[in-house]
Order: sequence, then C-alpha cells, then structure tokens
Amino acid sequence: RPIRLHHRLLLSSFFSLFLFLPGMNAAVRAVVRMGLYVGAKVYFIHEGYQGMVDGGDNIREASWESVSSMLQVGGTVIGSARCKEFRTHEGRLKAAHNLVQRGITNLCVIGGDGSLTGANLFREEWSGLLTDALILPGLIEQDSVQKYSALHIVGMVGSIDNDFCGTDMTIGTDSALHRIIEVVDAIMTTAQSHQRTFVLEVMGRHCGYLALVSALACGADWVLIPEMPPEDGWEDKMCQKLSATRSRGTRLNIIIVAEGAIDRHGKPITSSFVKDLVVKNLGFDTRVTILGHVQRGGTPSAFDRILASRMGVEAVLALLETTANTPACVVSLCGNQSVRLPLMECVEMTQEVQKAMDEKRFEEAVKLRGRSFENNLKTYKLLAHRAPVVRSFSNFNVAVLNVGAPAAGMNAAVRSAVRVGISEGHKVFAVSDGFEGFYKGQIKEIKWADVGGWTGQGGSLLGTKRRGSLPFGALYCFLMAPLFHHCTSSPPHNTQPPLMDAKALGSALQGFLSLLELLTAREKYEEFCVPMVMVPATVSNNVPGSDLSIGADTALNAITSTCDRIKQSASGTKRRVFIIETMGGYCGYLASVGGLAAGADAAYIYEEPFDIRDLQANVEHLTEKMKTSIQRGLVLRNENSNENYTTDFIYQLYSEEGKGVFDCRKNVLGHMQQGGAPSPFDRNFGTKISAKAMQWVTRKLGETFRQGRVFANSEDSCCLLGMRRRALVFQPVVQLKGETDFIHRIPKEQWWLKLRPLMKILAKYKTSYDVSDSGQLEHVVHNRPKELDASVAM
Repeated sequence: RPIRLHHRLLLSSFFSLFLFLPGMNAAVRAVVRMGLYVGAKVYFIHEGYQGMVDGGDNIREASWESVSSMLQVGGTVIGSARCKEFRTHEGRLKAAHNLVQRGITNLCVIGGDGSLTGANLFREEWSGLLTDALILPGLIEQDSVQKYSALHIVGMVGSIDNDFCGTDMTIGTDSALHRIIEVVDAIMTTAQSHQRTFVLEVMGRHCGYLALVSALACGADWVLIPEMPPEDGWEDKMCQKLSATRSRGTRLNIIIVAEGAIDRHGKPITSSFVKDLVVKNLGFDTRVTILGHVQRGGTPSAFDRILASRMGVEAVLALLETTANTPACVVSLCGNQSVRLPLMECVEMTQEVQKAMDEKRFEEAVKLRGRSFENNLKTYKLLAHRAPVVRSFSNFNVAVLNVGAPAAGMNAAVRSAVRVGISEGHKVFAVSDGFEGFYKGQIKEIKWADVGGWTGQGGSLLGTKRRGSLPFGALYCFLMAPLFHHCTSSPPHNTQPPLMDAKALGSALQGFLSLLELLTAREKYEEFCVPMVMVPATVSNNVPGSDLSIGADTALNAITSTCDRIKQSASGTKRRVFIIETMGGYCGYLASVGGLAAGADAAYIYEEPFDIRDLQANVEHLTEKMKTSIQRGLVLRNENSNENYTTDFIYQLYSEEGKGVFDCRKNVLGHMQQGGAPSPFDRNFGTKISAKAMQWVTRKLGETFRQGRVFANSEDSCCLLGMRRRALVFQPVVQLKGETDFIHRIPKEQWWLKLRPLMKILAKYKTSYDVSDSGQLEHVVHNRPKELDASVAM
C-alpha cells in the first residue's frame, strides 16, 4: 500500500549506505536520493573496497546535489579499485573499524560476483571482526559493538558481460551492446564499396552473452562463444556458410568472436585464427576489429539508466526491510519485474556455470546461464542456419504485414518471422503498405535471402500505412480482392482456390483494432477462419496486453540522448529550463519513462490529470531548486496530455514565473523519435517475439488443419503476443477489449505509471511511493515461469 517512507524511517535507528559501482552512475544517484528521501544518512565510499580499508577522506557523506548531472556520465564518479588487502582478515578488520566509526551498518554493493561474494563474507564475519577490534586498544568501544552488531547487505549487479545468474540483465550490459552495434552498423556501410569479411572480437572471457546477442542483433553469419563451443569440423562448415552467403550476392560477412571462445577440446579460438582460416580457405578480403574497452565506455543507454534507477530504489527498500536474520540479497530483473534473490544462491549458480564449462558439460552450462541466454542461442541457430522442416501434414502459405506507423525494429521482426516461417516449411508472403496493400493485392513471396541485413534498418521496409488510409468497411472486402488467389500453391486435396492460411502482423493499436474486425468478419466469411497473431510495434508503447512494444526503446534512446544534448547546451550559461514535447498520442509512456532516464523535473501526461495549481507548484519547486543548486531544469510534456495546457502555454508560464531566476527554451522532438537505427533491445525483442509468434502460427495451423483445409474459428486462434511482467503470453484479442480505452487508444491499466512517483522522488518532490509491488525474496530456481519461455530482456 502507498506509504510515506521517510516518516516510517525516522522512527527507526540510524541508517546509512555504502556504494561500490563499476557500472552505472544512475544507480548511485537512485540509491543516494532514495536513501535521503527515506531519512537516511548516505555515504560514498570512493575507490571501492580499497577506500573502505583506507578510510579517511575516501568515506564521505553524500548530499542531494552531489549526484546531480551524472545520469549521462559513463563509468562511476566515486571510483572503483581492486583491493588485495580486503581479501585478508586484517584488511576487513580495518574496513569494519572505518564503518563503525561512522555508524554504517547497511551496505549497497554494486559489482560482479567477486565483489558481491566479498561483501557477503564481510557480513558473515562482521560480529567476529567487531569482537577482534575490541582487543586492540582504542579501536572501538564495547557499546559500539552492541549498537552496530549486525551488517546488512543488498547487492546490485554491475557487469557488461551479463554473466551473473539470476538476472536477465545486469547494469551496463545494454550500453555495451550499444557500443558493439554502433561499430557493426558502421562496418556494414563499407560493404557498399568493398566485399569483405569482418571478424569482430567482443568482451566475454567466461560468458558469451555480448557476442551472442550482438550476433542476433546484426544477423552475423557465425558466432563463437565459450558456453557452446562449435562441433569438430566447424572450420569447414563456417567457410561453407560464408561462401553460400556470398554466392547469393551478399557483399559482407560478419563473424563475432567472444574473447573467451574455445573449441570442444578447450583450445582458444582467437579472432586472428578465424581471419587466417577464412583467408586460407576462401581467399576473402578479411579484417579483424577488436573492440576492447570501447565496450565499457560511452554514455549509458536509456535502458541502463532506467534499470539502474529501478534497482537502486529497490535496493533501498530491501535494506529497509532487512533484519539480522535476513540473508544478503541481490536485486535482479526477471522479464519486466524487479525481484530479490539470495545473493549466495546466485553466486553459487554462477560458479556452477564455469564448473560445467570446465568439465565440458556445455549443454548444462547454457541452461545454467538462464532462460534468456538459452532462448537467445536457440533463436540465433534458428535464424542463422536454414533447415526447412518437412511435415507429415501440409505446409502452408503465411502472410506477413506491418500496420500503423513505422517503428524501429519492425524490420528485425519481419526478418525473424520470414526465416522462422521458411524453416517451419511454409511459403511466406510479404504484404506491402499494410492493409491497403493487402486490399490492393500488393503481395509477393519473400525468400530467405530477401531479408538479409534487415535487422539494422530503421522504419518499415515492407511499407506500412495507418488504417485511416483504407475505408473502414474495406477490411471486410478482402475476399473480393485478388490477394487470396495470389499464391501459387496450397495444401493438397484443397478443392478451394489457394488461400492465405495465416497472417502475422507487426503492428500497433491499429493492428489490434484490425484483428478485432477480422475476428468479427469470420461470421460472414469463412476465409478469415485462419490463425492470426500480432506482435506489438509502436513507439508509443500503448498496445493493450503488452508491457513493452517494438520501437519504444529506440524512441526512448532518441529522447534521452536529445535531452542530454539540450541540457549540455546550457552548460556555462545562466540558469535555464527546457520544455520538451514528446510523441505518444494520449499515452504518456515516452514522457514519463524518458523523463526518468533523462533526469526530468516534471513530466505532464494525459493519464495523470493536472491543473494550473499543479503547474504553479512545479514552477515554484523548480525555482527553489534553481536558487540553491541546479543550473538546468528539464520538463517533458506528452503531446496530448491536455487540450488547453499546451506546450506553448507551459513554456510561457515557466518563462513568466521564472523571471529573475531562470529563462526558458522550448523543443518539440517530433518524428526524430520514430526514426533512426533500432536499438539492440528493439532488434532482439522484435527478433525473439516474432520467432515465437511464427512458431505459434505453425502449431495452430497443425491443430486446425482438417480434411484438406484450415478452419480456425475459436477465440484463441486470433491472439496478441505480449509481455506481461515476467512472461510472453498469447492473449486472445477479444479478451483484451475490456482492458482497452478505444477512444484514447491506450490500455486502461499501464504498469509504468508506478514509475512516476520514482521520477518525482529523484527530482526532490515530497510524494508517496507505492511499495505494494516491490520485490519479495525468492529462490533462484523459482524466479521464472515454467510454462512459457519468458525472458525477453534480450
């Protein structure tokens, strides 16, 4: 239930935090500000464990202002260092003394499995360390031992390798993927003038996550990772694959190698070895690119900022609820939900992965990595290596089309649907220009090679139009158009004209509305009694039945990077507030979550009504902050948040009320949020969700194929595939009608609204925070649903 946490904490004892972050500054900012919000005294410990051992000025009290203007900064502003001394009893004794001197008994540790294991050992030894300190004269007093008798630990995982079991994603991984994909996209442009093979070596000494996901995101021809070494004879198979790809007219081959890649006998596979192999066997012009520490740098992505902020707040809540008997926990991400897991269970499973690899139990190592890693590997194999299925029942014709406005990641979704459909033995047809093209018969068969290189392309290569360009009733007239007679083959023994047996739609809310119409039309036209499924694709993220949509992450990154530049433009000038308008229709997702990622002071949306009193309170709040500390303010407004309080009105209000304190600037971001190359998240989300959708289509076709034809008229044969908290779920569209506000084209309940108080807290507003949905301590083996392959966090 909603409570005012700061009132609650002031009734409890002294409270403080320690931060050790080799990842994202957003986590530092969130923990510090949430800690101050609940009434805690918060400390930085600079240079990690080394600073904790050395003490002195390395341990400093943090203030609200000390974490300002750091969201966009990479690395960690408080530093990080390896510390051999902390591994000794004497070093930990010094660290304990330094913490007790300042009354610190709660630690928020951000690091990898080694850092977190060290923190847990420190917690277990704590009482003994204090007892030992009593022996040394003048070190600590007896009452201090009693007062600070227990040490509480909560961990967050910061690692670009994503090598920690129990979480779908670690802080820093998405930003590293952005660096890799930026390089791959740049390399791909050289293919316009040169026919070359590129071998990219990425980080991952013990974990192949970065290599695997970047290969999936760019459609690499081959990937080599330590968890799943290639079978003996892989050299010839790889060269055959490269040769076949080149023979189809492709001018570029990409091979991605994790730095820890090995063969089945444990022998390292280096990028230089792969290059020499290609040159020797094929004679291709081949280049090696070793990315190295480039992957660790740069501006954090929107995903990482949001993830780190959510984890930081959850870590503070976990520390509030811990007791002397509570085991150390780590805050993790499962699907789209924060969970708390016992720290040592996660560490032990992470160590078990390496043990399985050392003992050459590679299949087990992949499973131990988690469902997300396993799904990525399965999807890559499915899309990279063509192996059509020959079924005992008939193969079918499947149409793929995009509906509504374009969204980055649509092309990756179409590529995935096409290739999985072909692998399932179907003949796949592409429909141009959405339902208008469907109506006009703009349909042609699409082959495996036709979708090569589509993953990194923005917009919609198939073309898409808003449904408004087609007369509303024309959807019922498909049967009269020649589109169903366009195919050249059909199931055997089918006495009817060749028909489309299924449709897969990558679309926004317009696709959802269209499916409802097609479902209704089944009563009049039997030809619509075929399996139909849609996957959500819209920057607005307003599709009912799904927490996330393809394209929304790319739009968030566009907003975040633009806000960073806008705020930087005021560097060195007088105090300034920026009023920024975002897209989204009536859905405030982009404004709210973009505001959280960019560090906004306010975000105005339709779902949370506001009036002139709220606007005035925001202006006064920002004016007060401007007088004391901050130099720049940021206010976001969703385009349809209010009919009368327009962006111009808010700009003029802030300009007038801020005279003498700050001036204002206005920016309308417009369609730049809809364009650009898709982010790694959108590429992989689109790829995996579309693969799952096409496999569902195959199952439904098999279930509904009777007496030489397909007849699917049940509600569950017309579905939306969406992400619900931890799982990807197929939901009949008719069941989602009650969850939809059709007038404003938004779901009636939206999960991200629970993040809005978090944005306000981090902007120094006094507000209530709903802890009813906070994570509960679970066990690692229970943190994922069993009935579905749920992990979609890349």
